[in-house]
Formats: sequence, C-alpha cells, structure tokens
Amino acid sequence: MKQNVLTRYRVMAYVTAVWLLVFTAAIIAKYGFETGDTMLISQVHGVLFIVYVVFAFDLGSKAKWPFGKLLWVLAAGCIPFASFFVEPKVSREAQALVTKPAQAPVQA
Repeated sequence: MKQNVLTRYRVMAYVTAVWLLVFTAAIIAKYGFETGDTMLISQVHGVLFIVYVVFAFDLGSKAKWPFGKLLWVLAAGCIPFASFFVEPKVSREAQALVTKPAQAPVQA
C-alpha cells in the first residue's frame, strides 16, 4: 500500500470531522436559538463525507480490513468527535502496511 492512500484518508477524516462539528453547531444554533441556516453547511459536509467514504473504502480494501472494521471507521465519520479518536488508531495500524519506495541505485 502506498503512503498517499493513507494520507488521503487522514486528511479527509480530519476535514470531515471539522465540518461535522461546524454542522452540529449550526444545527444547535438553528433549532436551539432559532438563528442561522444550515443548508450550505449541510451540503458541504455531505459532499465531504462522500469523499471520506470513498477514501476509507480505498484504504480498507488495500489494508484488507474485515467489513466490520470498515463499518466502524465509517461510523466514526458520523459521530461528532469520534474521528479525532479513531483516525490516529487507524493510521497507526495502516502505517505498518505502507510500503517504502524503492531506493534508486547509487552511481559511483
């Protein structure tokens, strides 16, 4: 597995988690305090979550995860703050599977 597969997943895990927190705050503001609109925030989060799902599936297929673990990682993207705890654990496990690039021969 290449490093860029893990990097893409990590970036999208954090970006999606931050947008989920923004979306949660907007929902609280809208329904708790009757201010603001959530349409744009929800659409941005929805698109980012789809990209996150694609990258998580890519990482999971290359890491040969069982389906239950993949569902656990995907569920973390739906629960506020969960990605901040799940992503480091997943990254540590996947980092062991990253192949090192081949060294170019040194010319004398």
